[in-house]
Amino acid sequence: MQNKKMINLKLVLMSVLVCSAMFMSSCGNSNQNSVAVNSNTETAAKVNETTVVETVVEATKKQEEATTKTIEQTTEQVKETAAENVNEEGEMPTNEVLVAYFSATGTTKRVAEKIAELTGADLYEIVPANPYSSADLNWHDNNSRSTKEMDDPNVRPEIGSSDISLDQYNTIYLGYPIWWGDAPRIMATFVEKYNFDGKKVIPFCTSGGSGIGRSGSNLGNLAGSGSFANGERLNSSADTNNIQSFINNNK
Repeated sequence: MQNKKMINLKLVLMSVLVCSAMFMSSCGNSNQNSVAVNSNTETAAKVNETTVVETVVEATKKQEEATTKTIEQTTEQVKETAAENVNEEGEMPTNEVLVAYFSATGTTKRVAEKIAELTGADLYEIVPANPYSSADLNWHDNNSRSTKEMDDPNVRPEIGSSDISLDQYNTIYLGYPIWWGDAPRIMATFVEKYNFDGKKVIPFCTSGGSGIGRSGSNLGNLAGSGSFANGERLNSSADTNNIQSFINNNK
C-alpha cells in the first residue's frame, strides 16, 4: 500500500514537473515572439524614419537646385540687360534727345523747357557771350544791334555757354525766336560749330505772328550735315496740347 502511495506521489511529481516544463517553454516562446514583434516594429519604425529623412533630404536638395538655377538665370538676365544698356565705351547710355535753344526774352525758353519735359530730353541754352539788351532787340530801330546783325548774313555772334558734345544725341530740337523772317545769327554760329551727321534736327520758332519760313532749311544748309526738318512755329501762348501735337507731328 505504501509502495502504491509512493508511486502515485512520483506520478504527481512527474506531472508537476512536466507541466512546469511546458509552462516555461510556453513563456519562453511568448517572450521570443514578443521580442520578435518588438524587433519588427522597431525595424519598421526605423525604416519609415529613414524613408522620411531621405525624402526630406531629396526634396530639399531639389529645391536648392531649383533655387540655384533660378538665381543663375536671373543673374544671367541681369548681365545680358546690363550689357545691352552699355555703350561701346563701357558707359551707361545717356539721353538721346536734346533741346538746344536761344531765347532773348524767355518765350522760347518756356517752350523749350516744355518740349524737354514732354520728351524727357536734355536742355542746352545757347547763351550769347554778349547778352542782348532791350535796346539791342528794338526792331523798330534801324541802328539796333539785332537789326544790324540781321542785315548782314555773315555776322556770327559769339556763344558764351560751354561747349556741348552732340555725340550721344540722335534727335535735336532746335529753338529760336524769329527775327526779320529768319533765325537769329547766333543760331548760324551754333549750327556751323557742330557736326550733325546721323542726327535728326527739328527746328521750332516762337513769334507773335511770323511763321518759321525757310529758317529751318537755311540752318540745315549752313550746318552742311544732319537731317533738318522744316520745323514749325509755336506762338508765345502755346499750351501743353499744342506742344505735344508738334512733338507728335515730328516723330
